[in-house]
Amino acid sequence: MGEQDADDDSGEDEAATWHLLWQAAFGRDCFTHPALFARIRDRLIDAHRSRGRQLLDYLVLPGEIHVVCRLEAGDAPERVARAFGHVVARWVRQVQRVRGPVFAEPYRAFPVESDADLRVLVRILAWRPVAQGACVTPTHHAQGALRITLGLSPASGFNARPLLNHFGESVIGARASLRSWIARRPGDRDLMRWALVHGVPHGRTRTGGLPGRGAVDHAAADLFAAAGAGGLDAVLGLLEKWVALCLGKPTLLSSYEGSDALRSRARALVACLAVRHGVCAAAAVARHYGKAKATLCEQMAACRSRAEDRAILEMPLERLLTSGLDAPGVGTAARRSGGVPGRRGKLDKENP
Repeated sequence: MGEQDADDDSGEDEAATWHLLWQAAFGRDCFTHPALFARIRDRLIDAHRSRGRQLLDYLVLPGEIHVVCRLEAGDAPERVARAFGHVVARWVRQVQRVRGPVFAEPYRAFPVESDADLRVLVRILAWRPVAQGACVTPTHHAQGALRITLGLSPASGFNARPLLNHFGESVIGARASLRSWIARRPGDRDLMRWALVHGVPHGRTRTGGLPGRGAVDHAAADLFAAAGAGGLDAVLGLLEKWVALCLGKPTLLSSYEGSDALRSRARALVACLAVRHGVCAAAAVARHYGKAKATLCEQMAACRSRAEDRAILEMPLERLLTSGLDAPGVGTAARRSGGVPGRRGKLDKENP
């Protein structure tokens, strides 16, 4: 361990930390199968034996494989992915003889910019099995590196020291610090936001990647997390409240389905904000209100041409999120006669 640590420490300043994610295709949920997990774990460890690579953490769920690794300058996540993904896909097909892809996409890579970000990621991954209903506490999930890192399970070839170095100098002290760090469960809003940004299911599900679901940007994730479990309807309701507040017309909240100029302008502003922050396309907002897309797009263009409306659209998202508005009290987005009954956005189709 000492010789490899010495090699890994060289070029530390140029190294980069990455979170790699493989998500199972729809219907594939067998990564933790007894015939697969040990082979997946060993393959992950082997893929990081090259000089300059450190496997910091890993987590295997029925439909997800998470890897946190540190790569030296000149190395790249796709090299790790090539050494891992194709082999695992072949193994899965041997266990689950179903035609079709194994992964929803080849892999996703997310840079971990700082030590603070790494610590947050470690906590999220520790609680991910609990959020998915796989166990009741993080240390009960055996298909990951956490139990090994805490000294609760045999190493099985995994070197826990690189991650422990981020929590303390001695093994005992680092383990105590790590245990204390993960003891506090992340908030539901944080867990939802993280799941949205990474394009994985939020809540208790074993199913692999669902059709039409993908990662969203941070702004959209913030809005969906702020809106809670209501999905797209709740997000649009939150934007409606914000638009009414900005226009100084709180009575708009009682009805957005009218055809007068003010309500048309308000709907267009909601649509502009939804598109600007990556919540959904203008077509989804048009369906939501039961309006023609072409008409709504014309009204959106008019909003973008007005200086007072541009000022609303260009306000920082943080002002909306910290304004004290709450989606549960909105009601208008889900109770409007002009909308299409039962219409839901693609991000919440899997949450009936």
